Amino acid sequence: MPDQEDIVIANRVTIPAWELTFSFSPSGGPGGQHANRSATRVTLFFDVANSPSLNEVQRERLMKRLASRLDQHGILQLSAQDTRSQHQNREIVLERFEALLSEALRPRKRRRKTRPSAAADERRLREKKQRGRRKDERGWDWRE
Repeated sequence: MPDQEDIVIANRVTIPAWELTFSFSPSGGPGGQHANRSATRVTLFFDVANSPSLNEVQRERLMKRLASRLDQHGILQLSAQDTRSQHQNREIVLERFEALLSEALRPRKRRRKTRPSAAADERRLREKKQRGRRKDERGWDWRE
């Protein structure tokens, strides 16, 4: 297996190739003998909980945002079985890994509280009164 380059996530984090573990297994679905004999499904494992490449803030952010994708030991597992080629599936799973970590590590914008303007409040109340009047005009007037 050729030596692999490190994965750079959004110019902030570099994950060395030695931290990633791959396993290969036969893909499901049709394909006859090729599908039965070839281990083309690629599964990538990455230990988020114990990775020396992540600082505490990054580790906490990943553990929180990827909680549904991590096992009880904090290991992320991604699979690809899109093509009949193990090499292409490996490239696909690495792209998915990079995109997933990039999105999870991206800082979220804090929500700023906003208030409707006085004009918007006035408009809302005027429209509310109109709707009420329209409903009053419908049907039988019991007060007469």
